[in-house]
Parts: sequence; structure tokens; C-alpha cells
Amino acid sequence: QLHFVESGGGLVQPGGSLRLSCVVSGVRPDYYSVGWFRQATGKEREGVACITMTDGSTYYLPSLKGRFTISKDSAKNTVYLQMNSLKSDDTGVYYCAVDLEACGSYMAAHEFNYWGQGTQVTVSS
Repeated sequence: QLHFVESGGGLVQPGGSLRLSCVVSGVRPDYYSVGWFRQATGKEREGVACITMTDGSTYYLPSLKGRFTISKDSAKNTVYLQMNSLKSDDTGVYYCAVDLEACGSYMAAHEFNYWGQGTQVTVSS
């Protein structure tokens, strides 16, 4: 089975930035896609961004356009999520997950096969 180590979460003021990292071990994820999801207290888990490891194509939640950027370093089996201009509504637990297919036009949590344990992001003054 795949193993995930998520890091980079923490407490940040509104307007600040964080860079999350997800190291995927077990297999090289170059055939797969890696997504970032988040879940705020009392809300459904939502897909934030996805990157296909073979060609680098990406998907973003439309409401996050321009603030979040997903990228990868295939040699390190690592996927990053750069988050800028953070708002209080961005608070939640952020998870990385692996899908066995390329990113599509939407993100459904049940279609992702492997999940990390998550990292807490809190945006507060």
C-alpha cells in the first residue's frame, strides 16, 4: 500500500501563505494523479486541486482560481500545494490522496484510492 506524509500546515494570519507538501512512498506515482482535499468542521470534504503525474495537467476548484497552485517534483515523489491570500474560510484539515487515473473535470473523494492522514491549516488573526 501507498504511504503518505503531509506537512506544511499550521497557523497563519489572513492574507498569508502556506506551502503544503505530500510525499508519496511505496510506488512512484507517475502513472497516477494526486489530489488535495480539505474538510472544514461541519462541512463536506471538497477537492481543492489535482495534478496528473504523467503529464502535469491540473485541475482546480473554480472558486480557488488564482490563489492556490499545485505542482510536483517527480524525482522526490512529492506534490506541493502553494496557498496564497489565505482566508478564514480556508481553515480545515488538508489531505493528499492518490487516484489511479488522470485528473478529470471534477474531484470526487470516493474515486481516490489512497489517503494521507491530513495536516491542519488554521487561518486566524
